[in-house]
Amino acid sequence: MDSLIWMLFLAVKIIFFTARGCACTEIIGGREVKPHSRPYMASIQVNKQHVCGGALITRRWVLTAAHCKEFWKNRKIEVILGAHSLSKMQEEKQQVLEVKNCSPHPQFNWKRQESDIMLVQLAGEAVLNMYVSTLKLPKSTDDVKAGTKCSVAGWGRTNPEIQNLSDTLKEVNLTVIGRKVCNSKAYYNYNPFITKDMICAGDKKARKDSCKGDSGGPLICITKFRRKKVYKGIISTGDGCAKPKKPGIYTRLSEKFLNWINETITVKTQHDNKLSCA
Repeated sequence: MDSLIWMLFLAVKIIFFTARGCACTEIIGGREVKPHSRPYMASIQVNKQHVCGGALITRRWVLTAAHCKEFWKNRKIEVILGAHSLSKMQEEKQQVLEVKNCSPHPQFNWKRQESDIMLVQLAGEAVLNMYVSTLKLPKSTDDVKAGTKCSVAGWGRTNPEIQNLSDTLKEVNLTVIGRKVCNSKAYYNYNPFITKDMICAGDKKARKDSCKGDSGGPLICITKFRRKKVYKGIISTGDGCAKPKKPGIYTRLSEKFLNWINETITVKTQHDNKLSCA
């Protein structure tokens, strides 16, 4: 009898600790956001299927990652604004807009994973309201220091072992990791080389991360001064999802990229042309 009780006790302990260490069930270690608490979030879709995230920065422009363009060559692209659940269409809240132009950064290089940033011009203007609003670009181009607390959101995978994307918008908190550490042999070993225009962010236990389908979404960081939430980066790449010492890599909104954004928007607005995002 004593041995039976002991076996039952061991079984309960195993179940308990397995449950505590179970696979993540949200944006890799995160949670569902309060509906419409991030009204700037955009779902970029091909044939009604979500492929990338983005942020609405003006009524006509969405900022996302340049590598996302590989998913929609010569296909019809739409941007969904005001969404929380992608399967439950709520016409009074969601706006569906065609894409007019795609402008990846001219120095984008996917092999080196550099300059992974792109502007998407909408065919019409978004209507700003309590469900849809713009995200302000940062005024300061100061670097994001190691240890800074940030967050990301998206409709991407909630488990690195499962292909399915999330139906509802999820968010997760991350911590910035210094470039010296991220480039070290124990981490990325300069493959890719994390430049000053990139940010590494994750967590020590490798249980929190962005994943496939989250690309292009904004990295929001809390500034040390006044504790304000500021748009600092774009979800770009990484070695898989939630792997030890393989944190997510983000395009930093540096002076170089902010100048390019302003110049591109000005030129494209003045020279309006036909629909093209091939």
